[in-house]
Amino acid sequence: MTEERCECPLQAVLRQQTWLSPAFPTGAYSYSHGLECAIEAGHIHNRETLVDWLEADLCYGSGRNESIFFHQSWLAASEDDRSRLLRVAELAAVFRSTSEFALESVQQGTAYLATLRRVWRDHSLDWLSDMLHKLNLPPAVAVVLGICAATHGIPVCLALPAFLQSIVANLVNAGVRLLPLGQTDGQLALAQLENVVLAASGEATQATLDDLGSAAFMVDLSSMAHETQYTRLFRS
Repeated sequence: MTEERCECPLQAVLRQQTWLSPAFPTGAYSYSHGLECAIEAGHIHNRETLVDWLEADLCYGSGRNESIFFHQSWLAASEDDRSRLLRVAELAAVFRSTSEFALESVQQGTAYLATLRRVWRDHSLDWLSDMLHKLNLPPAVAVVLGICAATHGIPVCLALPAFLQSIVANLVNAGVRLLPLGQTDGQLALAQLENVVLAASGEATQATLDDLGSAAFMVDLSSMAHETQYTRLFRS
């Protein structure tokens, strides 16, 4: 199979919709990113508290870091800067505050990399896979998708918000399943988070790897507590 490139911008956007679809085989539905523990503890109990929790993670926690990794990967792939891209990939592979966050990233990143290389051949992803194998490092979702967006010609102003929206949508769906929250409330939560997603995306495009960091301590603590939670529906 030869390397695929999109001549039509609309085709590239359609491809990204496929990559971020719940139907894409990454198992994202089985992770709650610590929400399950936060809900059991009573920190999240309705739509308003769910929105507040996700906003904090997007703006100050792991969501913020993922957006920076995505943007930096997109930039490096756009400029075909392999040295810079490897540095981003190495950092993203180890930049996790809990074992369950690492599990989320490793398993989904591995699934993305394997499927994308088979269906939409990309020499940059082939190179990334070889380098990470040599270094015994796992692929990170944000890096894999950032590279794909760049090599398929998707502008970062579209690709990055779509990536963050997919993360939020998956977590809202987890909240709908865990809380007494209906589908309409789930859609209202997504609507409330639209401007947050756009703001987080805009800030990430102005950030560098030196700006990585997290201040969403409750998100991290909930993830740690979930590791020993007795009754669980989700893997994180």
